[in-house]
Amino acid sequence: MDVSLLYASIRSRGRVNFSRSGGPGGQNVNKVNTQVCLRLRLGDLEGLSEAETARLRGALASRITVEDELVIKSGEERSQRTNLERAYSRLEHIITAAARLPKYRRPTKPSRTARENRLQTKRLQGQKKAGRKLRPDE
Repeated sequence: MDVSLLYASIRSRGRVNFSRSGGPGGQNVNKVNTQVCLRLRLGDLEGLSEAETARLRGALASRITVEDELVIKSGEERSQRTNLERAYSRLEHIITAAARLPKYRRPTKPSRTARENRLQTKRLQGQKKAGRKLRPDE
């Protein structure tokens, strides 16, 4: 993954729309378009291999629209510029995290001691609960 090329393509190919947002700001939120909606077509991304793009599509399937766009909204701050920078940084973080190859997990088995300890704990728990039972014969 070529990170500098990826970030440059995100900044150059991302489409930005502004709208009015809620949140802090008083009268300002009723007058100024500070919320940012950032859209990026996944086909336009540069710097990712085919495997990384496939992992990206799989990991972000719920966030990708029918038009193959990834949509990020940011409207927490009162400043349009701050919201835009937050949207770009969040998009960059999401893409790099989703494209990263997951760590290989080596299958392991619990040791004999661990199994015996687990069974012993279960026995003790069962005895504790059996001791609470009311017996009609007593």
